Amino acid sequence: MRIVFFGSPATALPALNALLSAGHQVQLVITQPDRPAGRGQKLTPSAVKVYAENHGLPYLQPEKIRKDEKALELIRETSPDVNVVVAYGQIIPASIIYLPPWKSLNIHFSLLPKYRGAAPVQWAILNGDRFTGVTIFQLNEKMDEGPILTQEMVEILPREKAPELETRLAHIGARLLLQTLENISRLELREQDHSQATYAPKLTKDQGKIDWQEPAEVIDRKVRAFVGWPGAFTYFQGQRLEITNGQVTQGVMPEARPGEIVQIDKSGIYVCCGRRSFYLIEKVKPEGKKEMSAYAFSLGGKVKVGTALGSEFPKK
Repeated sequence: MRIVFFGSPATALPALNALLSAGHQVQLVITQPDRPAGRGQKLTPSAVKVYAENHGLPYLQPEKIRKDEKALELIRETSPDVNVVVAYGQIIPASIIYLPPWKSLNIHFSLLPKYRGAAPVQWAILNGDRFTGVTIFQLNEKMDEGPILTQEMVEILPREKAPELETRLAHIGARLLLQTLENISRLELREQDHSQATYAPKLTKDQGKIDWQEPAEVIDRKVRAFVGWPGAFTYFQGQRLEITNGQVTQGVMPEARPGEIVQIDKSGIYVCCGRRSFYLIEKVKPEGKKEMSAYAFSLGGKVKVGTALGSEFPKK
């Protein structure tokens, strides 16, 4: 098939690579403009742009595709059989959605209508779901509301973090996309049950703040869901401390208040949480520093049993 591919982050690459490997003709790639990234805020291309350049694929980076007549004209000129969309990051106008004979297919990392929106993987982990999945559906002008072509359920593995799960879903989605395209003329579109819809809105920086009054299980899900962005964090002596790895721990622990450090050993830092549960912090990223083991952090700082985490302000 002749395809125009829309995508931006690394999670879109398995689908793009699968299309090329299967012999489909990717006539044009549409991706986000270069954006500032990192501590230096250097302009950085999307992963899809880098891939397109390395594979000699023509690409376009419209600032706002809804208002870009050049993008629409180029897509018309390619005469695609179908548009394929994976985590593109912009709202695509109807003039482009309905242009190809097979219209536009989107790979979404949830079992729609559950978790419509920008962060379905993170919210599935955050809510403690045992299963999620991949949905390939036909785009319409509403957010993730189009009719479904194919779905596949996927188990969320114990202690799996959002980036790991997202990568796994991206590869499953790539395989499912090829199957969908191969059988597209025989597949029936299935309307979503909109009454069952739930939403997975874009995450904000403040959502990563840990409330030690919550049970350790809830804190563990937050760490796994928010690793990378926005990051699960607490405060130690007034400094932001991101927790990048840890787990719920069992065993006899001393009486303590939520947020209080109850034990330190080579495994890490043990913290009391709500409902007298305990969380083992295994890896941390101190403000302005690289990731390190929690034990190494305890050796270099004033981390002691009885110290409380969570205050934004250092003790005077």
